[in-house]
Amino acid sequence: MLVAFSVSPAGGDPDGGVSEAVARAVRVVRDSGLPNSTNAMFTNVEGEWDEVMDVVKRAVEAAGEGAARVSLVLKADIRPGYQGQLAAKVERVEQALARTGEQPRDGR
Repeated sequence: MLVAFSVSPAGGDPDGGVSEAVARAVRVVRDSGLPNSTNAMFTNVEGEWDEVMDVVKRAVEAAGEGAARVSLVLKADIRPGYQGQLAAKVERVEQALARTGEQPRDGR
């Protein structure tokens, strides 16, 4: 299963910044040992249902430390029997682009 999620605390930091809280959440994901990636909008994590949902729960708790509430956006691709899709899905798109002559991009 692949999960893309975004977590943001509200009502904690009087300056309105969330980077420290998001960093705590990302640290939980990275320390989990599950395949993951983080971009400007979401953190992606791959694994079995129970382990992924446990990581998301702990990431939400970490981000919410000191906050009055937390917002969570989550999207899941539940495809039993498939692993390594975090990279494989992107690779299939890059291959399709290469067939049309498009050069790979580095995210910029």
